[in-house]
Amino acid sequence: MPVREWDGTSYDRISATMEALGLDVLDRLTLNGDELVLDAGCGSGRVTQALIERLPHGRVIAVDESASMIDAARRRLGPDVDLRVSDLLELELDEPVDAVLSTATFHWIADHDRLFARLHKALQPGGRLVAQCGGEGNIDILRGKAREVLAEQPYARHFLNWRPPWNYAAPQPTAERLRSAGFASAKCWLTPAPRTPDAPREFLSTIVLGPHVQQLPENLRDPFMDDVLALVGEPVVVDYVRLNIDAIA
Repeated sequence: MPVREWDGTSYDRISATMEALGLDVLDRLTLNGDELVLDAGCGSGRVTQALIERLPHGRVIAVDESASMIDAARRRLGPDVDLRVSDLLELELDEPVDAVLSTATFHWIADHDRLFARLHKALQPGGRLVAQCGGEGNIDILRGKAREVLAEQPYARHFLNWRPPWNYAAPQPTAERLRSAGFASAKCWLTPAPRTPDAPREFLSTIVLGPHVQQLPENLRDPFMDDVLALVGEPVVVDYVRLNIDAIA
């Protein structure tokens, strides 16, 4: 089951910040233009669109766990792109791919050992995994402000047994997991990447604080966002820390 529900239309509208981060990751993936590439966690297809443009004689398989995201990607990319609703932990492909690209996805998956084993299986020998996701320390400051709000009533009663759905891993354990999954080499590092998003209220409620918002009843969601934004102040800075991965199968 998904760790949360996504609104693909909203995400596509306000995810320019995530697109910019993702395009930097795409720039790390050297392509000849004729490869078969898996976009693992394609979201609404913004980065997928740029990936397709770099493969004039190749092909993309774009996968996301959220049907709403895949619907948004289909509206953006058209009917001819191979878009699939699939849990990456259950990924099965008919043919191995030359490369895997993933942006802003792995931190939503708790079991990185199983994830990396699946991605290694999906790759040709010598194929490359290039990825970025939230890493150790990601959004600690902003989410700390949110926790202050959540500690107060009427919000606190809705979070008594709640567990955060993200997995912000550190570089060294990630590299070790990749090698244990069969990758011949793995390089992992953290990059601070603070961002000031456009439409900060929708950005926070859709992406950064989406799991918190969805945990609340409808009548408390807007008051919660009002209280968080009042505490955070202006400008709203999302203190991203990104975990970068370059690995070879």
